[in-house]
Amino acid sequence: MSSLQAAQTYAREQMVAQQLRAWDVLDDSILGLFRQLPREVFVPAGWRDTAYADLEVPLAHGQHMLAPKLVGRIVQAVGVQAGERVLEVGTGSGFLTACLTLRGGVVESVEQHAEMAAAARAALAAAQVHGAKITHADVYSLLDTLPHYDVVVLTGSLPQYDPRFEALLNPGGRLFAVVGQGPVMQARLVSRTGNGPCVAQTLFETVIDALNNAPRPEPFHF
Repeated sequence: MSSLQAAQTYAREQMVAQQLRAWDVLDDSILGLFRQLPREVFVPAGWRDTAYADLEVPLAHGQHMLAPKLVGRIVQAVGVQAGERVLEVGTGSGFLTACLTLRGGVVESVEQHAEMAAAARAALAAAQVHGAKITHADVYSLLDTLPHYDVVVLTGSLPQYDPRFEALLNPGGRLFAVVGQGPVMQARLVSRTGNGPCVAQTLFETVIDALNNAPRPEPFHF
């Protein structure tokens, strides 16, 4: 093992111990995934020294990679099973796409920015993660034509909750969404139990970039 490989292995172990476990990501199979997946491949070149740090690495168009601990919580919350159909809204760097794919999901990811979609495809190939489909589109232009999914993950927040995303869920399906506006937002897991209504559970508080073109509540005027 080279000195660079040893340093990366150590950095991954520290990330797992100090970030993921500390944020209640306790599923050993998910922790094992984070130990093996080369996150540095997905990080812009000028930021690779921070690939395993507890921060949101800047991407193009004012976007950011989700912090590793948040990705871990998302993957743990939605509980992707082998063969489940997954919609990811906002590909970003492709790191979460890789995690959902390696968990066995049949992943379709929608990214609004063409160059970010292309970079994510390249990163997935470099990490030898195969099978995810990345579509360059604005998800809001597709909502009326999308099929149903077992898992839907929104990587950008919703300033106000949009029930059109939960309408995409199959029976037993799960939606992860961060709802609200800063300084505090709620991460929610919305589950469709059988053919009945969806049930929402608040998981934790966080703050992330808003989903592009997400509707916003009308401003309050005195």
